[in-house]
Amino acid sequence: MVLSMLMLNNLSGVPESAPNTARPARAREGLVPNPKARLKDQFHEVCRFKHLALRSEEAYWAWVVRLVRFFNGKIHPKDLNRDQLAEFLTHLATVGQVAASTQNQALNALMFLYREVLHLEPAVAEFERVRRPARLPEVLSQPEVSKLLAAVAAEHQLPLQLLYGTGLRLMELLRLRVKDVDLARNIILVHAGKGDKDRSTMVPELLQVPLANHLERVRLMWEADGRKGLGAVYLPEALARKYPSAAKEWCWQWVFPARGLANDPADGVMRRHHVKEDTLQRAVKLAAARAKIEKNVSPHTLRHSFATHLLENGYDIRTVQTLLGHKDVATTMIYTHVMQKPGLGVKSPLDQL
Repeated sequence: MVLSMLMLNNLSGVPESAPNTARPARAREGLVPNPKARLKDQFHEVCRFKHLALRSEEAYWAWVVRLVRFFNGKIHPKDLNRDQLAEFLTHLATVGQVAASTQNQALNALMFLYREVLHLEPAVAEFERVRRPARLPEVLSQPEVSKLLAAVAAEHQLPLQLLYGTGLRLMELLRLRVKDVDLARNIILVHAGKGDKDRSTMVPELLQVPLANHLERVRLMWEADGRKGLGAVYLPEALARKYPSAAKEWCWQWVFPARGLANDPADGVMRRHHVKEDTLQRAVKLAAARAKIEKNVSPHTLRHSFATHLLENGYDIRTVQTLLGHKDVATTMIYTHVMQKPGLGVKSPLDQL
């Protein structure tokens, strides 16, 4: 491990000549990182230039680290041949038993490393593809959802009620800005969701008053921060440059801000971030234990339950697809297999005896 970290930290990522297994990439628009910098610094420099989401940047770099460690830190990525890359990807499928989406993410990370950072056109031999079918999602019944939400700590009830009531993904919920919640029209706007797509969903009638009261409390906290000179929120770089004063405006504040202020690791500025995702993940686990729900429950289970219950209530699948933000209706179709009354509500012949 020490050797692999030395490899990642000390070796340059741009080769002096093309390796045997890859050829120089055709000229393309992009950043050529400093050839004297560490591979890690080069990688993050290109990620910022390409405006990759922070989570994508972290995930991609983690795959680069795993690649180097797989070969015991003895071979720089630029010197790996097509068979070695295939060996790594096959190992993920056969030994690591990863999901198909995980193997695809690893492949995408490697393509990004070679094409955008090392400026090589990677060659990968045939490798074992993950072919395991998608599994049915864990879904709670409506009584179980009621028990779960009743068992949640009071400070976490509103965000978790919104997860179930809107079908949002956890990070979509946590990244909501005040301007995204339109209580007058009962609409929540999701910007740059999965696949960088925008969509809208409803505000549950039951939560209109609690959400309005919550936003008023958040506003008071934001005003108090402002009096201390700390009322600015994080904005993506392009927005921050285009609207220099927007970070201090009310409409850009987080709907669910964290309790305390912290230094932003990216720029060191003291500000209030949104609630951390693991905070709500732990809250759901604790609530499931209190409610004695014998299922593997997570915040995403509430999204699965939202979709399933809408279908059970007679809403058409295209409507559910739109609310969930699925690109393909086939993705939404999986919920038809976990409905309480799939199809036409066929009764078992055993019940007719």
